[in-house]
Amino acid sequence: MMERMKTGVLIVLVALSLLQSYLLAYSMPRLGATVRSDQDYVNTERLGTQSHVENTIFPDDLIIHMGDDRHTVIYPDTQFYEMILKQRLIGREFKGFQRSPITLIDWNEVRKNDIGIELRFGSGVAVDLLQKLLKLEGDLLFLNDSIDRIWIFKTTDTEEIRTFFFSSEEGIVYESVRADLTVRDVQDYVGFGQHLPEYMMVGDDLYAPKESLQATAMTFPYETYSPEQMQRSLFFDPSTTRAIVDRSGSQIFTDGKRGLKVEQNGLWINYTNPAATQSSEVLLSENVYASVEFINQHGGWDGTHALVGTTADREQKLVTFRKYVEQYPIVSNSPFNYGQIQLTLQQGVVTEYSRSLITLKPQAQNREVRWLPGGENLEQRLKGYERRSEITALFPALRPVPMEDDLLRLDPVWAVRLSDGTEEVLADAYPVGYSPPAKPPEGGNGAGGEGEAAGDSEDASADNRDALPGGEGVASGAGARTDRVGQSNGIESSTTAGNLTGRGLSGLVADRFGNGGGDSVADLSSGKDASSDRDAGNGSAAASAGNNASGQGVSGGVGSTGQGGNEKEEEPGSLGDSEAAREDGETDLAADPPASGIAAPSGEAGTLAASRKSGYR
Repeated sequence: MMERMKTGVLIVLVALSLLQSYLLAYSMPRLGATVRSDQDYVNTERLGTQSHVENTIFPDDLIIHMGDDRHTVIYPDTQFYEMILKQRLIGREFKGFQRSPITLIDWNEVRKNDIGIELRFGSGVAVDLLQKLLKLEGDLLFLNDSIDRIWIFKTTDTEEIRTFFFSSEEGIVYESVRADLTVRDVQDYVGFGQHLPEYMMVGDDLYAPKESLQATAMTFPYETYSPEQMQRSLFFDPSTTRAIVDRSGSQIFTDGKRGLKVEQNGLWINYTNPAATQSSEVLLSENVYASVEFINQHGGWDGTHALVGTTADREQKLVTFRKYVEQYPIVSNSPFNYGQIQLTLQQGVVTEYSRSLITLKPQAQNREVRWLPGGENLEQRLKGYERRSEITALFPALRPVPMEDDLLRLDPVWAVRLSDGTEEVLADAYPVGYSPPAKPPEGGNGAGGEGEAAGDSEDASADNRDALPGGEGVASGAGARTDRVGQSNGIESSTTAGNLTGRGLSGLVADRFGNGGGDSVADLSSGKDASSDRDAGNGSAAASAGNNASGQGVSGGVGSTGQGGNEKEEEPGSLGDSEAAREDGETDLAADPPASGIAAPSGEAGTLAASRKSGYR
């Protein structure tokens, strides 16, 4: 009897042991709960729009090197930027990375002589985040690094394409020896740069436009989140919080552990959530993912934001996102903070959270043309800046200025980024109403030759267009540059019914756009020129001409001048006269070609086509 009882007890114990083993194997408690804070249990009120990590990763700017020490800069959210980045770079494969010292190549010589493109990422982006844009395959050393620049160029007098990724760690570069790029790709990038304003080197990695840059000042109406909305969003039980007012007049909500400080008359918040210090390190990319998710749950996103990066003295715990309005980043300083979202994390837990409560309306209430200084003027501003040796970047930006009636004015400025990560305003835009002095015409005589005429460009309307006449004759303006912020320093070309004529447009680029012919004419399949019709500024005119009877000579002129709006173009030559000339097989050329800005006389076979002068957005 006793033996049977022992056997039964033993069976029960074995069964219980098996049950406990099963529960341990398949019902293990989540250890992550010991790391996560109470913010996981916040029943959040969804505010703003949601976003993803890949939407916050893009280059600060693109630098186009055109050879002969000629450069241009393309900024985010502009037409050429989108065409190069999204249509020609995103998704390309880069393999076979080789680590080398940065002194491997004389980069100054490459910058001056070799055509290519730079993608600059400010303070750097972790490679595993950069893989959201590009297909990267490398060893662990490369995959665990951060990249602040990608440089793609074609070596002089060869067909070799070289691609380098610059590490945020000073003195290290990685070369991709198996990059999915061809010579034609690089030539396409450079072809876009031919139509943009030229920039000059004004220091190590600093580029300034050679002429004044047209920008736009904007005034937006806005709404704000209330402090109570953020309180409900950030505290898991708002009923346990109490509100106090400190000596500065700021309102503070606290539950004894967490705190929410509301500043700037309810327009800015600082949230703190103390957490136990963890000994293990967390990858920067994991903090970025956690930051994006936290913002999605607690306030959302007001427009486009870019990941700025971290500062070294915070051991990669500070994550900052900067707001963009159109192509401009926001740069603000105390006492009015706006345009940045900052988070500090420990083990993926947000311990500090600072942001503005302002949300801009979709459309600006007012827009004004403003000009930013360029050339020697801007260069002198740089030389006179007291922290000149600390500047690491120069870029156009918008400075927010609060106004009455819930309005926010955004004024264009030149801003600089310093070696410690701070950003400051270097120079304001010229006053409202200022226009840069007009350039003197460079020549004005029609060039005799085989069916070709060249004329100088002047400011003219961009909205009226005539059909480009048929025949062998092609006319182009003297320059081929367009300013980036709604103006040009002249794409001098015929842009009519999808025709873009310009000496600076390469045949390769023409082929990309449509049925381009040779080195001077591209036919845009979209029916539009390479420049966008948004924010059209002062137009330019280009001479265009058809053939006469013999096809040996064409005279051309320049269309009428004007700003904004629709301008009346000069009347084309008489069709009847040109037909008569064809019938007679004779050429009736003027003794002297018309001067720049004078309409072509009646009887010539050419027509005058007004060219666009607009930003490339």
